[in-house]
Amino acid sequence: MSPRALVIGEALIDIVERNGEVTGEHVGGSPLNVAVGLGRLGRGVDFLTHIGDDARGRRIVEYLHDSGVQLVAGSTGAARTPTARATLDDAGAARYEFDIEWELAGTPEAAAPLIAHTGSIATVLEPGCRATAALLDAYHLSATITFDPNIRAALIDDADAARHRIDRLIERADVIKASDEDLRWIDPHRTPKQIARSWLDLGPSIVAVTEGGQGSFAVCAAGSVRVAALPVEVVDTVGAGDAFMTGLIDALWSHGLLGADKRPELRGIRLDTLHDVLQTAALSSALTVTRPGADLPDRATRDAAARDPRP
Repeated sequence: MSPRALVIGEALIDIVERNGEVTGEHVGGSPLNVAVGLGRLGRGVDFLTHIGDDARGRRIVEYLHDSGVQLVAGSTGAARTPTARATLDDAGAARYEFDIEWELAGTPEAAAPLIAHTGSIATVLEPGCRATAALLDAYHLSATITFDPNIRAALIDDADAARHRIDRLIERADVIKASDEDLRWIDPHRTPKQIARSWLDLGPSIVAVTEGGQGSFAVCAAGSVRVAALPVEVVDTVGAGDAFMTGLIDALWSHGLLGADKRPELRGIRLDTLHDVLQTAALSSALTVTRPGADLPDRATRDAAARDPRP
């Protein structure tokens, strides 16, 4: 069997509102977007979530199937499918209000993955966050662990407890992606680069940070690299960070750096390789923000954009 990814986390329906009017409903959720993004790039993906067996839930199941993602058995036991109301400002940035419950039970009926990814609501919302952390501990023996905190402050009642859970996951992760906004919430007293460096000392091999229109940077044992944001016409930023995370994972996969047995190579990643990985992630994000909703690119689209010499 070819190696596969396991993505653990929330799936929901984004109800997008602009200027007081609902402009559409899109399948979303940060971990779901990563699973779909990898599936569209041709990677084998299993997705463990908690949605309802209702109209919105069935829409999510169909969306996953169409993107080549395998839904893990037991993922449709929620009383209702979660929603997030995304209110867009004039620049296309989203503010979210959530209606979600997050629970997991048992061990997924999925093959041991090459990579296990999680993030966002799944890592801080009780009671499912505890099961998510336990699963990552179990898969650490076989898989690269990737993590995107993707803070949703509106759902966090106890900020100190959430920060503690995030710290615990940082210690177990191999690759972390975070936005500068996430880092300001986590620690407003240090710069993003200072936080990234401190996280690297806790165990990860790579910490990547996105800074919107200012581009992104990543740190590793060999040093740091930075790439500029690509100049594109932004429709909205929904899914931009998830597309970046997807591109990061896919590029590391292409370089043969995933899997627990590859940890020494990942820890020793060269700066030119890391720069290439970051450029791929930035391109995935740039393509996503040119389309409404979290509509991540497939491989043909991204490869064509990578060959295009125009901005």
